[in-house]
Amino acid sequence: MQNRVLLVEDDEELRELLSRYLANQGFTVREAANGQDGLSLALGQHCDLVVLDIMLPDISGLEVLRQLRAKTHLPVVLLTARGDETDRIVGFEVGADDYIPKPCNPRELIARLQALLRRVAWDQEVGMDESRAYGDLRVEPVHRRIYQNDMALDLTATEYEVLQVLLAHAGSVVRKTDLMQWALGRRLEAYDRTLDMHISNLRKKLGNDDPPRIETVRGLGYSYRVPV
Repeated sequence: MQNRVLLVEDDEELRELLSRYLANQGFTVREAANGQDGLSLALGQHCDLVVLDIMLPDISGLEVLRQLRAKTHLPVVLLTARGDETDRIVGFEVGADDYIPKPCNPRELIARLQALLRRVAWDQEVGMDESRAYGDLRVEPVHRRIYQNDMALDLTATEYEVLQVLLAHAGSVVRKTDLMQWALGRRLEAYDRTLDMHISNLRKKLGNDDPPRIETVRGLGYSYRVPV
């Protein structure tokens, strides 16, 4: 079955370029030229993943993302202005799974999408019936859910991946390079704060324990501390 991608982009030339490239790589592509149409298509379950521009003519991509996150955990990759750190930070806080700066390289976009979809597919195929407990957290791979004291955490697809990797290595240090590869499916590059922002969001969602249950090991990576 072809993966279905919803492309929400108001720049007609760029939208057509990316749409053709995605289709040539085997994706089924739906298009929207504004936020409201994109939101309707995404909530109508017409896609497996959303590529969402932040700058849209009616409602912003960030507002589309906020409304999506209130109702779905559908993976979302943001298209952001190159060098705009604020948009990326806010995007992750709202619930983006990844971002790619514009003007974007179509090959890089394809690689990001394929990595995200592979991670989702892998969890659905491996260990589907293996519920795992780590203190007050419980991982349910079949539903791609993590529960804290039997309450489901509101995680994005990428936050789920990051946390389940840390839980699988609880008590040990996971190097940032390894965590980036295992959870996001790509190499860690200089000045890339994507992983740091996902960790920050996870700490907030887990309750901001003191000391934090996700500990930073300076110069190496992160370690999950199971609360006693």
